[in-house]
Amino acid sequence: MRKSHRWQIASPHPSADTLARDLRTSPLIAQILLNRQIDTPIAGQAFLSPKLTQLIDPSKLPGLTRAADRIARAIRDRDPIVIYGDYDVDGITASTILWHAIRILGGDARYYIPHRIEEGYGLNTDAVRQLINDGAKLIITVDCGVTAIEPAAVAREAGVDLVITDHHEWRVAPDGGPLLPNCCAIVHPRLPGETTYDNPHLCGAGVAFKLAWGIGQAVCGSSKVGEEFRAFLLDATALAALGTIADVVPLVGENRVLARFGLSGLKASKLTGIQSLIRSAGLDGQNIDSIHVGFLLGPRLNACGRMGHAEMAVEMLTTASPERADEIATFLEAQNRQRQQTERKIVDEAIEQIVSLELDAPHARAIVVGAEGWHPGVIGIVASRIVDRYHRPAIVVALGEGHGHGSGRSIAGFHLARALEACGTHLISSGGHEMAAGLRVEPSRFDAFREAFVAHAATSVSDELLIPELRIDCEAALEHINAALVKDLERLGPFGQGNPRPLLACRDLELAAEPRRVGRNGDHLQLFVRQRGTAMKAIAFGAGDLYDELRPGRAVHLAVQPQLNEWNGRVSVELEVKAVQIG
Repeated sequence: MRKSHRWQIASPHPSADTLARDLRTSPLIAQILLNRQIDTPIAGQAFLSPKLTQLIDPSKLPGLTRAADRIARAIRDRDPIVIYGDYDVDGITASTILWHAIRILGGDARYYIPHRIEEGYGLNTDAVRQLINDGAKLIITVDCGVTAIEPAAVAREAGVDLVITDHHEWRVAPDGGPLLPNCCAIVHPRLPGETTYDNPHLCGAGVAFKLAWGIGQAVCGSSKVGEEFRAFLLDATALAALGTIADVVPLVGENRVLARFGLSGLKASKLTGIQSLIRSAGLDGQNIDSIHVGFLLGPRLNACGRMGHAEMAVEMLTTASPERADEIATFLEAQNRQRQQTERKIVDEAIEQIVSLELDAPHARAIVVGAEGWHPGVIGIVASRIVDRYHRPAIVVALGEGHGHGSGRSIAGFHLARALEACGTHLISSGGHEMAAGLRVEPSRFDAFREAFVAHAATSVSDELLIPELRIDCEAALEHINAALVKDLERLGPFGQGNPRPLLACRDLELAAEPRRVGRNGDHLQLFVRQRGTAMKAIAFGAGDLYDELRPGRAVHLAVQPQLNEWNGRVSVELEVKAVQIG
């Protein structure tokens, strides 16, 4: 656990009491809603009790109507359709949604997932040529394609229509305007030059879900779809939820509605592959939340693309028999364990390199590490682990013959994709977002790139940015933290990017007893705190190094997330500690 954070406690909202009365909830819940810019009773009720009717009409998604009409025509004409997906959870679930939708509507659909290491991310010209040679009459990309200028030209020259569905950044032309592929249609929530869509943060699976809905309308010739297809769309919210949560897009507005209903539907999903995946994770029969997706289900789907070929994951969710789906789910579990072992090994080697290069020194503003033999499929996770540990932008490069594959993660306030562009003379290519990006580099240019990137960060990353910010919703007294409050807090979920689990500041607590080291290596601390007659147990994960500073009677301030703990039929409230300030 970090000892130093910049605690940013939201100021009390003067309208919290009024909103609480209108919503018949506590002022603390109202304060948290106001922190999330939910400031009216109507908005509050919609947030606390979301409905599928809050989903935006698919026709409002830029490019969707044109794409849906073209796909509906291909379905009617029985033209061979290929869905070209990405190899992460978002791409896997997006591909699955469209495959099922087209098949249910009577279309001839198959899927193609590129190999992460051999082909790389996105639509590639060799694959397009092969798909055309194999008879494809319509190619639909999911979760990729908006930068595919050259592959789109290949498809157009061959007389094959291309529909692109994506949510990533597009290329920029020399004049500063957007540079987009010349194709039949582009479906994108932030498509330049189009009407603004109310959910710019829709992920690839979300876009696929809305397109599937639009295709159903186009085939039926009505805003209402048939009963069978409507049942499919309800089931498909589970796939959309997996992609939405795993892709770490903001869980607000439409995304939150999809995630909320999709999570509740996972347990009862009619998709054989979903049930096999759930059983493999030991979640059979359980209510599944965003934590389960982020740490159990998502990593299993991702592991297939990282360690092997993601096509197997799509097979599990589409064409596989129950027996084959179970077989693939078991394989994904083994792949995930292998991924974890590989990841731990690379993290250890990366830390050794960081220390030897003094990139962990106080004056260092960024970390760039690389080595031969590192698995390209896990370097993104390793970069995330390094950012978690050192809180500075990190790039990890798997160097090999030909060129190195790199993946980076950033911190708030440092735009990673633009930083890579600034160092572009040393790279073969790069692309991504503010917080995550990828690159390719010649091994002979790696040291020069590292020097340039670290120098760029030195001028862009301030001392303040190196101290992680902890956003706290409000202060709370122990006497107000009870089981009823915890249940009310759960109504604010699902939690994730854009809608974090509420964090409360409990100030001036007294340590009522000697802390206890817990965990295999004593890495965690169990605390007993007291405030004005109310005592409570708390668990501080990763805080073992604070043991000697936390003596009985000492005053502490804790940033906490209250949880319900059930033991021998007795339910009690326990505090999960996210940060400690010693008074």
